[in-house]
Parts: sequence; C-alpha cells; structure tokens
Amino acid sequence: MTPNIPSILALDFDGVICDGLIEYFQVAWRTYCHIWSPASKTPPDDLAPIFYRLRPVIETGWEMPVLIKALLAGIGEDRILQEWVSLTQEILYSDNLTSSDIGTKLDRNRDEWIANDLDGWLSLHHFYPGVLEKITSVLASPVQLYIITTKEGRFVQQLLQKAGIELPATMIFGKEVKRPKYQILAELIQEHKLLPENVWFVEDRLKTLQVVLNKPNLHGVRLYLADWGYNTASERQAATHEPRIQLISLSQFFQDFGDWE
Repeated sequence: MTPNIPSILALDFDGVICDGLIEYFQVAWRTYCHIWSPASKTPPDDLAPIFYRLRPVIETGWEMPVLIKALLAGIGEDRILQEWVSLTQEILYSDNLTSSDIGTKLDRNRDEWIANDLDGWLSLHHFYPGVLEKITSVLASPVQLYIITTKEGRFVQQLLQKAGIELPATMIFGKEVKRPKYQILAELIQEHKLLPENVWFVEDRLKTLQVVLNKPNLHGVRLYLADWGYNTASERQAATHEPRIQLISLSQFFQDFGDWE
C-alpha cells in the first residue's frame, strides 16, 4: 500500500519553491553582455517576456545567456523548444565557448551582485504564495525535508534565511554537489534505510522526473510535476500519460499529504 505521508519530502527549488525569473533574466543579460559585448547594454523591450516563456528549456544556469544569444540571433521560439540541446552545442561550438566557461562567468556576475547589493539581488526573487508556510509546517512535522536543485546551495540558503527559514546546509543539495538528482534520491533512500515509496519528489521539470522513472532502484518513489513551475502546456499534458507522475497544483501542494491525489 502506498503511504499517505512521506518519510522524506524532496523539493526542487526554482519553479517549485521560488520564482526567480526576473533575477534569471537580469544575471543572464549581464553575462551575455560580458561574453558577447553587444553594442547596447540595454536589452530590447520584448526580450524578457520571451525569455520567461522559454525558461522551461533551461536545465542549468549556463544555458540562460545562451538562450539570450539564440533569441537575439533570430532563432524562433518553436525551434528553441524543439531543438534546444543541439542549439546550445551549435552556439558553444561557433563561438568557441564551453558550458563551464559560461557557468563560471554567470556565477561570478551573481557573486559580485550579491556582494555589492545583497538586498537588491534578493528582492528579485519571489516565493510562490503559501509555499513558505507549507515548508514551515513540514519542518515542524516528522517528515524530513530536503531541497535538491541545480541552483547553488548557498543562494538557496540565503534566500530562505531572508524569508525567515533556517535550513541546515545538510538539507540542501545544490549544484555544487555535482551529482544528478536521481543519484541524490537514491543516496537518501540508502542513508535513511527507506523503501522508495517513502520518498516523495516534487519537481517542475518533466525530463528530470522521467529520468527517475527509468532508474530501477527508484521504482516506487512518488513523483509530482508542479504545474505552477517552469514547464509548458505540452509537458503537463505528457505527464498525464505517465502513470507514476502526478500533476500537482499549488492549491493541492498546500493540502495534507493524504490529499495529494
């Protein structure tokens, strides 16, 4: 029988807990300017809204300035949605860049921004309504909470601290751990000596959940696609055809775990 309360609740951060679209665009634009040196340092008025729409294609931070490069090069939205992985490689190759180079520059821009204007940087992030209250209630319960994200763990911790939530670094698995999310889930199951069905994972990226589906040692992990996050209508529709993936709304997320159906 499937338990109606998890032993471990694992949450993605960006697109599940926090909406950082404004910050993403701003730091991506700064990094784009740093790498490609455009004639104008002011982004076109229509660029940010298109960037926001296409945010679901991005898996890790280095891709953000590459998305701006693609858009300003005139690559259409449909092609970006359908061919994003190959497009990133084309852009890296044509400009003699590597993902690690771009990622380093992006992190440096972010670090400088935080060092010089922490309050300003924090103000560009917004927690989804009610999510902090849900986290607070989980932390006060027997359920163990972990955050598994491709964002730097220190940024996650700073944002939560600003919101009044003190989460130990041991409960945050960020980009710095350099391990895929499915591996971290497996490690948590082993460390806590749990059955996979005792772990529930909420993520806004369908491909990440599909990878978990294909890991035999994770069969039974309860998987939830956050419909308020960075995913598209077609991805949400595709999720309904995966028996092991539950599409969950923000209003459901606030409810008792027994009502997550």
